[in-house]
Amino acid sequence: MNARIIRGVNRLSPQDRVSIVFCLVEGTSVRSTCRITGFSKGTVLKFLEEIGEVCEDCHDHHARGLRSERVQCDEIWSFCYAKDKNLPDHMRGEPGVGSVWTWTALDSDSKFMIGWYLGDRDAECAGCFMYDLSKRLGNRVQLTTDGHKVYERAVQDAFGWQVDYAMLVKRYGEPREKEARYSPCECIGAIKVPISGRPIPEDISTSHVERSNLSMRMGMRRFTRLTNGFSKKFNNLRAAVALYMMHYNFCRVHKILRATPAMEIGLADLVQELEELVGLLEAGESAALAAGALKRGHYRPRRIVLAVDLSG
Repeated sequence: MNARIIRGVNRLSPQDRVSIVFCLVEGTSVRSTCRITGFSKGTVLKFLEEIGEVCEDCHDHHARGLRSERVQCDEIWSFCYAKDKNLPDHMRGEPGVGSVWTWTALDSDSKFMIGWYLGDRDAECAGCFMYDLSKRLGNRVQLTTDGHKVYERAVQDAFGWQVDYAMLVKRYGEPREKEARYSPCECIGAIKVPISGRPIPEDISTSHVERSNLSMRMGMRRFTRLTNGFSKKFNNLRAAVALYMMHYNFCRVHKILRATPAMEIGLADLVQELEELVGLLEAGESAALAAGALKRGHYRPRRIVLAVDLSG
């Protein structure tokens, strides 16, 4: 296939873009997407970076003032370029290589992914993640995290005392035998630890956000363990996560709720089709073309599509 030339700018047609998005959000690797669609690896990755940035900006604009009641947070591991033990000495300590943790915040009732943050599993990233989460909520919520010690200070700094916060601290047994080394240790119990406010004991849980980790690993080839589909560059991982989250929130119908998470939380009235998702990028490009900002196909759509109405 060849990219169509529209108004003097080399870019993919809307139909071609939908085909690429469909492959990527269904857990297909970049190279498999290239074989299916007929486009080069560079074309697919360049498009992924552009639409990922659009999705990130659109979510940042619309996911504000959310009326959530129960929020669960967790972290999911992946890596860029190589695992920590295989990194060359001169790359150790560089940001964006080695282990990368994706912090996620899920609305337990609507299953809407309120926010996410990519970085290390340290106090600084926890603080950035919680601060962003606090700015997206429009009321007091019950918040549950696992027992990772950096959460307590991050939540206090971001929310103060305006949150009902508890930790679910899990206890694990002895490591499994070598032949099961990729399986986690057996969970032998969990302790509910109230931290601030008055969290309801029955609602102290991380089950929903942990289940979303499985959906992420199934929906993004970069998160699938024991394959060579991992991200080679941090920007590609960031774009892939943003595209997945936008599709998950606005386009994918939850089998139990029978609606998209965005519809359940009140941000959309209808299921968004992939054509509409691609249309966000089209709208940004049209605005950029009109402003004379699009040259030689190098387009960064930041802050152009924020006014697009997603309510249907």
